[in-house]
Amino acid sequence: MATTDRQATTLALAHALSAAERGLAVIPLSRTKLPALRSPHRDDPDPTPCHGECGRFGHGVYDASADPARIRELFAAAPRATGYGIACGLPPYHLIGVDLDTKSGTDSSAALRELALRHLFTIPETVVVLTPSGGRHLWLTGPPDTAVPNSAGRLAPGIDIRGAGGYLVGPGSRTDHGLYTAAPGTAHLAPAPCPRSLLRLLLPPPRPRHAAPPATGDHGRGLVQFVLAAHEGQRNTRLFWAACRAYENGIGPALAAPLTEAALHTGLSEREARATIASAARMTGHRP
Repeated sequence: MATTDRQATTLALAHALSAAERGLAVIPLSRTKLPALRSPHRDDPDPTPCHGECGRFGHGVYDASADPARIRELFAAAPRATGYGIACGLPPYHLIGVDLDTKSGTDSSAALRELALRHLFTIPETVVVLTPSGGRHLWLTGPPDTAVPNSAGRLAPGIDIRGAGGYLVGPGSRTDHGLYTAAPGTAHLAPAPCPRSLLRLLLPPPRPRHAAPPATGDHGRGLVQFVLAAHEGQRNTRLFWAACRAYENGIGPALAAPLTEAALHTGLSEREARATIASAARMTGHRP
């Protein structure tokens, strides 16, 4: 490996450890912005879904950690890493990344300003990361009981959202296109809370109640099974989705206890499960 690559890896590790000191979970990235560690299951003839339960590295964002010892192990296993990714949706910040792109030829910043005017919200002062292509990443925090999905261009052309299961390229990372840097005056800031009106735009719209299928016992059992099948890292997301569907179909109150029991079986605490179900009730216009 060239000396410059070794230096880039050393710098990336230093920046990743600094991010971890702030409570951010990180993974090593290659120059292509992809996870630097290959999947240990890539040669399996019939791989089963694995999010790290096998105990090996190479599961993308599911490898993310804020533990310095584990981060050093990750980078030691990825000697060609030149950057690091910051996992979104995890405590303590439950990070949401607003990616304002410039490559599509659209003015994503203007589109965000238009959305802010139309929906009456203001982007707070927060961490801003400048990308090599001239774009910007805005760091916001979300509620702990709400899983924001990843999306590309759904909010507006040129605006991508990094939520649960996604990651942001951290400042100090070097890619094939250049260096990611913190915008002047923002590196010391803590990520600011996502405005409530913007958060509503980032979440999937609830299905119209009149279009919902009739509530049946089989449907309720299916939602409970959907939660029971959740792996670590998707438990809150699955519970939230199932609870939303239950309330939309008029069986939310009846299914709250079975969904809570299913969530407890997957490893969530009763407090987390009840908070997620209550959030689903509020999001669908019901009282928990």
